[in-house]
Amino acid sequence: MKPREGQGREGTAADRRPVGNGNGRNDVGRWKVERSGRADVTVLANPERGFTERKDEEAAPIPEELWEAIVRCDASYDDRFIYAVRTTGIFCKPSCKSREPNRANVRIFSNARQALDAEFRPCKRCKPTGERLPDQEWVAQIKLCIEANYAETLTLHVLADMCHGSPYHLHRTFKRITGQTPVEYVQRTRVAKAAELLLRTNRTVADIALAVGVPNPAYFTTLFRTVTGQTPGDYRKANNETIEEVLPSGSEI
Repeated sequence: MKPREGQGREGTAADRRPVGNGNGRNDVGRWKVERSGRADVTVLANPERGFTERKDEEAAPIPEELWEAIVRCDASYDDRFIYAVRTTGIFCKPSCKSREPNRANVRIFSNARQALDAEFRPCKRCKPTGERLPDQEWVAQIKLCIEANYAETLTLHVLADMCHGSPYHLHRTFKRITGQTPVEYVQRTRVAKAAELLLRTNRTVADIALAVGVPNPAYFTTLFRTVTGQTPGDYRKANNETIEEVLPSGSEI
């Protein structure tokens, strides 16, 4: 059974029960995952229930059988479907030992090719394509994950869990490929997003700090000055003055 955050990987005897529908049958084989010909739609087809189309940005329903297979890391389903997680951009086999994803963020595919076509990347841990993920591609995956989740709490352990690797290996590989640590990349991403908000909005520095994942305004100011050489207030003032000098009076940005 997949561990939730802060939970070990050992489940109870009940957790190791075979996946089923409660009546002794296994109905997952009756679900067929297809593509509708539109990139934004996933189709779940069942001979008894017809076809269900849902836009992928919506919370598409996942058959209970498939969800239970994911939660229990059931390898017997590995040749039946692949699942991807929107917030990490990664797809896995049902048997993957990664942390249990948020069900609302999961997409189901019938094979790895479909997940790749939808621009998801293969998990480094369970290798759903059958091939080892090159380090360069894994680092690109990590960067995308940071850029999509910079406003959340991103420790090295959390990031490693999201990107399906060990903290030590992730740290070492990321620094070797990029020349900076994952934490440094997180900090620079937050500062870059904060700089955009400083120029495009009238929000306070404290509000912006919170919006980019740094709840302590004093620490945010120190971090911002370390990266840019200016405090947030000075950065906003200097750049706004530059814009006013370039644009004619009354012009809109």
